[in-house]
Amino acid sequence: MSAHESMEQAEQAKEASSENRKIALLIAVIALCLALSETLGKGAQTESISKNVEASNLWAFFQAKSIRHTVVQTAAELGKLGVDTASGDAAKAAAEKQIDDWQKTAARYRSDPKTGEGQEQLSERAKHAEKERDLAEAKYHHFELASAAFQIGIVLASATIITGMIVLAWISGLLALAGIAFTALGIFMPHLLHLP
Repeated sequence: MSAHESMEQAEQAKEASSENRKIALLIAVIALCLALSETLGKGAQTESISKNVEASNLWAFFQAKSIRHTVVQTAAELGKLGVDTASGDAAKAAAEKQIDDWQKTAARYRSDPKTGEGQEQLSERAKHAEKERDLAEAKYHHFELASAAFQIGIVLASATIITGMIVLAWISGLLALAGIAFTALGIFMPHLLHLP
């Protein structure tokens, strides 16, 4: 082998080493993006589960209040029927007072702004928790797609080093950009795309 061929091979090795460094840097950047999207995805998933449990608990509490409301309202209505048959003014007054107490209790079960535990307030809180759950789920789906794009990008960039096919690095870069776009959508506009 001549000195010229030897210098050519050394130059090619240097260029290949430089290309491999660039690909390694691309892999590192994509891996960083992957770590961020995975972290955001896990946070959104946890939030979604937490808000789902909260909504379920609030709806269960709402159902309990509904049952209590119905029982007390029914007792008040039955009491009204008994007032007419009650003998004596004292008995009628006691029955009317009890009916009034039951109706106040039924009204409190229906709406209790002071404690926030009336049916109306519980319903609003449960609906709010459901909206927060849906938002967290939408974010989670975007972060999952971003993570998939980053993972495929890493694989393709790694394949570039093995095969020397630079087109794989370009596709890897495009997938990284797509992953960044999905991450940004997940953070800023999670309802823009309707994902399953």
